Amino acid sequence: MEAPVELSGRNQLPGEVVSVKLGGIMAEVTIRLPGGEEIVAAITRSSTERLGLEAGQQVVAIIKATEVMIGKP
Repeated sequence: MEAPVELSGRNQLPGEVVSVKLGGIMAEVTIRLPGGEEIVAAITRSSTERLGLEAGQQVVAIIKATEVMIGKP
């Protein structure tokens, strides 16, 4: 896979698609990171189809957020 695209989003996490669950309008894409952690992205179904996402593909999750919440047990 090529190096991550240069974007304003600094948090670019390479990983492998584990599963894609399609809904009517949205899709849930689970990505496994190199350390074994998994993150889930909710993106539009049309974006999922346009990118041709399926399990086993190498992708880059790009996280762009205006805030991060932290909880403590």
